[in-house]
Amino acid sequence: MNNDNHPEYRFETPNETPNETPENKPSGIIEKIQQLGQTNVPQMPQDTNIHCLTIIGQIEGHMQLPPQNKTTKYEHIIPQLAAIEQNPNIKGLLVVLNTVGGDVEAGLAISEMLSTLTKPSVSIVLGGGHSIGVPIAVSCSYSFIAETATMTIHPIRLTGLVIGVPQSFEYMDKMQERVVKFVTSHSNISEEKFKDLMFAKGNLTRDIGTNIIGKEAVKYGLIDEVGGIGKAMKKLNELIELNDPGKNEEEGGIIQ
Repeated sequence: MNNDNHPEYRFETPNETPNETPENKPSGIIEKIQQLGQTNVPQMPQDTNIHCLTIIGQIEGHMQLPPQNKTTKYEHIIPQLAAIEQNPNIKGLLVVLNTVGGDVEAGLAISEMLSTLTKPSVSIVLGGGHSIGVPIAVSCSYSFIAETATMTIHPIRLTGLVIGVPQSFEYMDKMQERVVKFVTSHSNISEEKFKDLMFAKGNLTRDIGTNIIGKEAVKYGLIDEVGGIGKAMKKLNELIELNDPGKNEEEGGIIQ
C-alpha cells in the first residue's frame, strides 16, 4: 500500500516538520546575544523580595516622543507601582535613575506614587537625575547618588505655543511651586536654598540653574548619601527589616 495516497496512514517523525526541529528553534544563548549582547546573564533569585524599577531616558507624558528616544512611559510605571503595593511577596522597591527629565506632570505623578507606597523604597541616581528626575529621586524612603552622577536643577519650561499673557506666567509659577514644595518636603534641602540653585546664573552656560555632582547633592541636603548599588541594597534590606521585624522570627525563637 502506498501511504502517500492515504495521509491518514502516513507517520511522520518530529524532525520531519521544519518548524518543530530543535535546530530551527532559537537557543537561549542566541536569544541572550540578540537581546542583551552577552551570553550569560545573572539571574534574579526566585524568592527575592525586592523589585527593581528603572527610570531612564526621557520621561514621557501625554505626548508620544519619537521612536529613537529612550523613554520611560508613565502609563507603564504607574500600574507597576500599584502592583508592587498590592503584592505581598514584594517587601521593598529599588528605583534606579538615569534620566534627563521630561514631562512635569508625569514626573510628579510617579513621584507621588513612590512617596505614598507603604513599602520601603530606596532610590539611586546613576549617571544623571536631571530636571523632573529630582522629585523622583527624593520621593523614596532613602536616596543615594553615585559619586560621578549629576543632577540639574532649573526652572520649569514650556514647549510649543505660549500665549504672552499674565495667566501663562501664573500657571508656570504654580506648576513650579508644586515641584519646589514636593522636593523640599521629601528631602533635607530648604526651600530658599533650592530656589537659589534653581535660579542661579552662570553655572549653566546658556541657561539659568545649577548642575550639582555627587557629594554636592548630599551637602545641600537633596540626597541622603553618596553610594552605589551595594550600599543601596544594604540600606533597603535594613528598611525592610525595620518595616517587617517579624520576618526573621522563628517560632519560639529569640531575635538577636
